[in-house]
Amino acid sequence: MDKRIAVLAGDGIGPEVIKQALKVLEAVAHRYTHSFTLDYGLVGAAAIDETGNPLPDETIEACRLADAVLFGAIGDPKYDNDPNAKVRPEQGLLKLRKSLGLYANIRPVQLFNSLIDRSPLREDRIQGTDLVVYRELTGGIYFGDKGRNTDGTEAFDHCNYSVQEIERIAKMAFEAARRRRDKVTLVDKANVLETSRLWRETVQKMSNRFPDVEVEYMFVDNAAMQVVQNPSQFDVILTENMFGDIISDETSVITGSIGLLPSASVGDQTSLFEPIHGSYPQAAGKDIANPVATILSLAMMLESFEMFEEAKRVRSSVNKVIAKGLVTPDLNPDNFISCSKVGDVISLLIESDIDDDHTFEDLFEGNLPLI
Repeated sequence: MDKRIAVLAGDGIGPEVIKQALKVLEAVAHRYTHSFTLDYGLVGAAAIDETGNPLPDETIEACRLADAVLFGAIGDPKYDNDPNAKVRPEQGLLKLRKSLGLYANIRPVQLFNSLIDRSPLREDRIQGTDLVVYRELTGGIYFGDKGRNTDGTEAFDHCNYSVQEIERIAKMAFEAARRRRDKVTLVDKANVLETSRLWRETVQKMSNRFPDVEVEYMFVDNAAMQVVQNPSQFDVILTENMFGDIISDETSVITGSIGLLPSASVGDQTSLFEPIHGSYPQAAGKDIANPVATILSLAMMLESFEMFEEAKRVRSSVNKVIAKGLVTPDLNPDNFISCSKVGDVISLLIESDIDDDHTFEDLFEGNLPLI
């Protein structure tokens, strides 16, 4: 199979983790005789520095021509710390989502059993956690009208939603629940916000088309508590843009590291796959970033290509490596391997056949300096 992929490494640790994902992609291509054409584009601070634009037209065009987009991270302290900066790296990502019509952000959260002790929450609270957040991505307060009064002493951010915007992502959430455990939780603030009341009305009407799916409604403040107290109660969480931004980051802590969680941003024409973490500029260039989230995002991309066996092999290889304790310092600060070594090990596993612990150890004996 031939596929064209737009690669946007971005800022900070973005180029490092993307490099590891591309190693894995190359291993998949070799093992399964696929061909992947890569088109590289600038985005974020790197694009501002070179062109003055956080999302150059050439990057948008490369993404439109691609079957999928593989994205790293954006953000740079020189812009983050300047409240008066007129051009910001994040504007590039927001514009990209809008330009490509990426209206649904999908973030699965699943525990690695070998890392359960790394979670800040007690094991009895998080055991069995397996949820996915469906966040609406191109509407709401982030994209509404915003501004200040003439003397700058008041500011406003408008939140707008239409029935059509709600229906298209709600349909995806209901269909996902049918493939999982038949439960959708709508997170809103319908006791206060008119947009949330529209969300609730729309989802209530749609639920009649999915009588086999249980639907519950939860205010966002309660949901924020429940995610910490009993995350295993959730199956599919459906919510609007800002609430989804916050809740999905909260759920990411359950696993023990934000460097473990992938995501997909889906539209009608193409999809973008990225780790949920930021650019982590303090770690840039040190080869210590965790590439697992980016590699698992790649697995989600392979599934979008209907390469299900390939995606399963990527995930299985990641699980083996983590179970063996071959992890970056965010997961084990006392005994770790580098970002690039994680990419090397996972890639080698994908191309090799191992059946038990003995062959796993033999595979790397004398071949790969792990530490």
